[in-house]
Amino acid sequence: MKKKFIILSPKDIQNQKHTLTMADFIPLFDYIERKSSVTLSEDERNLIMTKLKSKKLRKRQYFLHEGDVCKYMGFIVKGATRMFAVDEKGHEYILHFGLEDWWVGDYESFYLLTPSKYYVEALEDVEMILITNDQLQELARTIPAIAAMLDSLNRGATIANNKRMHAAISLTAEERYEDLARTYPHFLQRFPQNMIASYLGISPETLSRIRKAAVK
Repeated sequence: MKKKFIILSPKDIQNQKHTLTMADFIPLFDYIERKSSVTLSEDERNLIMTKLKSKKLRKRQYFLHEGDVCKYMGFIVKGATRMFAVDEKGHEYILHFGLEDWWVGDYESFYLLTPSKYYVEALEDVEMILITNDQLQELARTIPAIAAMLDSLNRGATIANNKRMHAAISLTAEERYEDLARTYPHFLQRFPQNMIASYLGISPETLSRIRKAAVK
């Protein structure tokens, strides 16, 4: 069966914009300060507010479509997403999940302005704050906390990618599940079993067997 995509047009995005208040930005401000260990001044907070905009996605809507350039990264205020690829046979492979206080998007496409190889889909109704690459670089030059946040994100992404590759090469299916349960236990509550299996690179049947054995 051909997959039906719900993709937002520029008009859809415009219709979903609303005037943001300081309260809308509190999760992002807290995140920046936590990642950077630098306190934002009132002027810096106001500058961020003037630059960025919001976006809402309904469940099953797409933030990014394969072949499109990822013009925005989205900071999730509420909701959940998945980033996945589809092979020539139509099989889906989940690379990342996104939850509150996470950034979502294709970093390679975002920074290089190349067509993305991935889809990003809302798994729940999502509220997010958007930033373009130009806005991000401008704010990083102007606000030390943003620059420090980017350094922290880049280090974290490198470590996470290395751990993911090591798990795929060296760990058994059981060990991958146990590692996920330790590192991201909330994934097991927020995402269905078939998606968890795809993320781990195992079949739903194998995941079911592992979970049953874990509760014995």
